[in-house]
Amino acid sequence: MAEEPTFEELFRQAKRSAVHLEMRDGYMRSDPRFVSWLQDSQSVPADRDPDSRPWLALMKEITGRGVEVRRARIFSEPMSDYLRYEHHLTPSNVAAGEQVRWLPRRKASDLALPGNDFWLFDDSLAVFLHFTGEGELSPEGDEERTADPSVVRLCSTAFEAVWERAVPHEGYRPV
Repeated sequence: MAEEPTFEELFRQAKRSAVHLEMRDGYMRSDPRFVSWLQDSQSVPADRDPDSRPWLALMKEITGRGVEVRRARIFSEPMSDYLRYEHHLTPSNVAAGEQVRWLPRRKASDLALPGNDFWLFDDSLAVFLHFTGEGELSPEGDEERTADPSVVRLCSTAFEAVWERAVPHEGYRPV
């Protein structure tokens, strides 16, 4: 039986698109960079250096070969500290090729959404991400993958509905 590709390999295998829907108000609050930023927001620059943020190098690589990477965030207002931190870092993601939009939760009430955050690769593979109530990766397994056409369609439809309503990063200022 062939081993599943790693999360990073899924990006490298993508041919057209990778979209991500985030619906939580906080993630990985134990992250030392976030803890440092909470104490002094100037202590964590919106670092564009791929050596300190390997994610940026990966995004440059895949968007550089024509893969569209879009991220939409549904969030509560006023924004949680963690999402203000993410907003602070997002200009670097955009500079690396990601497109990012923000949708206040109150504007998503009538949308049908999956129960978990997900990545959708080439409209053919959904990867659901599982977190604890505190926003840490779930110890029972942090992801679930499916190519089930009905699940993929749900994710694609949900993402596009959010994307259509959401505000591009450059136009959203935290409340």
